[in-house]
Amino acid sequence: MRFLTDFADQAVILPLVVAIALALAAQGWRRGALVWLAAVAGTFAAMLALKLTFLACTPLFSPMEIRSPSGHVAAATVVAGGLAALLTGRRRSILPVALLAAVVIGMSRLVLGAHSLPEVILGAVVGLAGAAALLRFAGPPPPLRLAPIVAVVVVVAALFHGMHLQAEAAIRQTAYRAGLLFAVCQPTPATPQASLRLPGRDG
Repeated sequence: MRFLTDFADQAVILPLVVAIALALAAQGWRRGALVWLAAVAGTFAAMLALKLTFLACTPLFSPMEIRSPSGHVAAATVVAGGLAALLTGRRRSILPVALLAAVVIGMSRLVLGAHSLPEVILGAVVGLAGAAALLRFAGPPPPLRLAPIVAVVVVVAALFHGMHLQAEAAIRQTAYRAGLLFAVCQPTPATPQASLRLPGRDG
């Protein structure tokens, strides 16, 4: 499961997103490349905002079993679904591909104990929204050569697989400090550091 989940780590996803944008631009689809970058960046920004909100206000959301929505699932969903949408230009192609990515990565996160089911579902919803926005604003694709794009995906994923970007600790520290600013979000005296030490929750 660790092997599967590492494909959705930001250390893999970020260079992959940039490489795909370059591959699209190289084939003359600059609008698609820009919208691709914007949609993925918007998805990541939305996930960051959700993570900060839920982590900062853990006492409010802990009954829902949501502390940190899965960034791995959101990333896998928007990249897989968005790439399918870009290459086919069909809205109906998003759902099956995005759901497959969400299920595979989501199951790996659940088995590893990194996230709860609601956290996985929320990540999938955000990623799917990002993929849908990508198709909405990218417009119809020009004739594309798929082989170079597939080659880029395979090579970049192989090169960066196994690397990890440790962003979650910084997010948790920021969320904890933000939570102290709001009385309703302040953790109980017994648990101020506990929410920052959840083993395995790295995105």
